[in-house]
Amino acid sequence: MSEAMTSLWQPRGAWEGTARIGRHGAAAGPAGIRLSLREGFGLATLIATEGKEADLQTALADRFGPSLPDAGTALFEGETGLVWSAPGQWLAVAPSPRDLRDWPEALRGVASVTDQSDSRALVRISGAQARAMLAKGVAIDLHPRAFGPGRAAVTSIAHIGVQLWQRDAGPTYDLAVARSFAGSFWRWLEHAAAEFGYEVEAADQRRSK
Repeated sequence: MSEAMTSLWQPRGAWEGTARIGRHGAAAGPAGIRLSLREGFGLATLIATEGKEADLQTALADRFGPSLPDAGTALFEGETGLVWSAPGQWLAVAPSPRDLRDWPEALRGVASVTDQSDSRALVRISGAQARAMLAKGVAIDLHPRAFGPGRAAVTSIAHIGVQLWQRDAGPTYDLAVARSFAGSFWRWLEHAAAEFGYEVEAADQRRSK
């Protein structure tokens, strides 16, 4: 196989060719937004078998540690956690896809586990103006009284479905979007962040599958 053909099969990050690393937008003063690309993470949808949610909770606690978050919330220990997605459904997040490899077999009979690691694009949004920027697009109330650390939502931005959860009071948010919409979403993100000045940070290249 030629070198040109081989190169076509090299893994590509979800934001590769879309996000430009560095400082952009308003140049005066410190950047109000930081966009940290999140590559190489393990993601999986977790859907409880009907009538087995309590058994799922027990199985998770015994084998993996994470607890099932209530509706509209996310629970994390470091970079590992679960994000509520819908009744009986959660998004599992782990530092690497290999961290979720044992879940399908371990949770057999109590939940279906579907790998989503290559189907979603993740970005971390932080900085003094992160809330103001996101408020331009999301159809939910991001005021700290309504949406603070540990809160999660399934919503849309620029007619693109997104899953959003707040990591801390900084505020820092993590956001997941279908990989096929990553380019369109990033164009909205650039326009929304430009007035505040924003920095784009590269993904940690040491992370691997």
